[in-house]
Formats: sequence, structure tokens, C-alpha cells
Amino acid sequence: MANHDQNEKPGVFDNPRNVKRVIYGLYAVCAVVFALDIVSWIQGMAGAHELRHPERGWEGFPGFYAFYGFVACVLLVLVAREMRKVLMRREEYYDDE
Repeated sequence: MANHDQNEKPGVFDNPRNVKRVIYGLYAVCAVVFALDIVSWIQGMAGAHELRHPERGWEGFPGFYAFYGFVACVLLVLVAREMRKVLMRREEYYDDE
């Protein structure tokens, strides 16, 4: 936790309970959206009007875009770690003149 002055009022997210509430809320929202995605997929399989119109077959699977986004973020982090080795400068780089 951050150090606070005596007069400073603690923030909402300084309490670990509030952080856990936000995380659990995000989990709940993800679960509801995934459940709705499954319902939409089942309706599409049954011949009802689909909300999505995938161009490729694999795009129609429930949770595809969440999985795709997760893999893309992991790849971005891995590429950025390697780029850091090439682009990183020593701490005094701009102080030299």
C-alpha cells in the first residue's frame, strides 16, 4: 500500500476488499458475456437468426474472440520483451554531452 500523509484520505482502491470486489465483478461480467455467446451459438446451430456473421468457420465458436485477444496480448508482451533488449539505453544515455 502507498504511504499517505496524515491528512490524506485513503482512496477507494487502497482497501484490498474493494479491489477484490472489482475483480469478482469483472469475472461475473465475463461469465455472463460468455454464457450469452454460447446461447447465441446454440441458437445459430438451431437455425435461428444469428447475431454474428463470421467469415470463417472457426470465428463462430463461443469464446473465439476472447481466446484470440488473449493470445494476441501474450504475443505482444513477448515481442515487447525482446524489443526491449534492442531498444533499451543505459540510464545515463541522455546525460552525456
